[in-house]
Amino acid sequence: MTTDAVHITRLLRWGRTLARHGALRGIERDPNTPPQVRRLTRIARFAASQPRQPDYAGAFRAIGPAAIKLGQTLATRPDLVGEDAARNLLALQDSLPPVPFTEIRQAIEASFAAPLDTLYAEIDAQPIGAASIAQVHRAVTTSGEQVAVKVLRPGIREKFARDIETYEWAAAHLEALGGEASRLRPRLTIANFKRWTNNELDLRREAAAASELAEAMESVAGYRVPRIDWDRSNGRVMTVEWIDGIKISDRAALIDAGHDLTDIARRLVLGFLTQAISAGFFHADMHQGNLFVQADGTIVAIDFGIMGRIDRRARAWLAEILYGLTTGNYRRVAEIHFEAGYVPSHHSVAEFATALRAVGEPMRGKPVSELSVGQMLDSLFAITRDFDMQTQPHLLLLQKTMVMVEGIATQLDPTINLWDVAAPFVRGWIRDELGPEAALADRIREDTQTLLRLPQLLRRLEEQYPPRGGAPEPPPLPHVELMWERRARQERRWPGYLLAALAGGGAVAAAMAAGLFG
Repeated sequence: MTTDAVHITRLLRWGRTLARHGALRGIERDPNTPPQVRRLTRIARFAASQPRQPDYAGAFRAIGPAAIKLGQTLATRPDLVGEDAARNLLALQDSLPPVPFTEIRQAIEASFAAPLDTLYAEIDAQPIGAASIAQVHRAVTTSGEQVAVKVLRPGIREKFARDIETYEWAAAHLEALGGEASRLRPRLTIANFKRWTNNELDLRREAAAASELAEAMESVAGYRVPRIDWDRSNGRVMTVEWIDGIKISDRAALIDAGHDLTDIARRLVLGFLTQAISAGFFHADMHQGNLFVQADGTIVAIDFGIMGRIDRRARAWLAEILYGLTTGNYRRVAEIHFEAGYVPSHHSVAEFATALRAVGEPMRGKPVSELSVGQMLDSLFAITRDFDMQTQPHLLLLQKTMVMVEGIATQLDPTINLWDVAAPFVRGWIRDELGPEAALADRIREDTQTLLRLPQLLRRLEEQYPPRGGAPEPPPLPHVELMWERRARQERRWPGYLLAALAGGGAVAAAMAAGLFG
């Protein structure tokens, strides 16, 4: 078990790196920062030379692989790290120097228990990409197919496990301080981060995610997911179809190739909405480096280590919220937040609707180029604070991906209006999934299932279940003994230790006396 001293040493070392990049100023200046955290930041930055302009992304990159992934997660939390830090972290590129090919070759052969040349006729020793968790090499299989081979960095699972343990320790202590730190639920944020990274650290899960997404998007024209080579994939190696195309970030090359950028931007937004609202399973790492455009205009996504999932009830609420914002029906949007349990019932629906109007009205009817996503999110987070809304971790990936998709769509077509693109899709989904026919079908299915469960329900009448609202049940969180709890427990033991010492001393004295006078 890692000791408190080790966790604190790691945090101070990381804090020192953050200080050298000027990344602790925001924590110190935030009025919501607990005094204990503010004191630690002052210790970490003592005598450090800080740049005038903070470089949050550079700081996380310097700390290491797990921090890079954590930084990308915190980019979705301007409420937790501040708007400036979140905007800077959105640009955090997951790139590290490559591992020597001799180590990669050994890792592949060990994972398959077979020589490399029995799997691939050719493999390029120079990687085409090296990230914090894995690196990718171009190869040709023994059957002649062009593929990309993704291989985990040796020792990366153990490194992540050590760092995440300290993240859990820090989050538990932060949340225990109460107040704003408790409302923001940092422990759940780290729990979700741990789950996401564990998925990335098992390439079988990534391959399965790609396969599932391919099925969900099969009927969507102009969007494709590469095929998985299951015979050459396992937990540490994944082999996938090679994709030839132009990076979606290369606007000039797309124009030179004759592509319609407005159409690509529109299909990208609709592809994301199809995944998130229709399928409830979406590519949650949809940055520019993971999207390509083929010669026929098809958008191809790669890298499925981070995926998001939303249950049907939450998707229904999400669709109604989006549609309510696009049509200005703020009252209905407010009602959904109360129905989902996002806003405590002691608040006023009407007041919450008015607060939403203050955020939504400036956005309606304007192209993205005239809007500040950062200001909009800052306004929304201010509302969550005013109305005691707890963070909903199951929606963090969705929020992050929406910001990514919006950024790419805006780069492709600065005049695009995401609300106009989204409204017809959301309206159609609501009509098909939440209309009278769908409601009747759902009612029949639910009533039938209830009747089938009736014997169990009767046996469990004495049990009481609180309403789940729009959030799934939180995952079980690891037990972290807080420092002050351990100290109190040890202090309580001192009287016992003292009595034991006195009793022992008395016994020894009695024995000595018996020996002397016996």
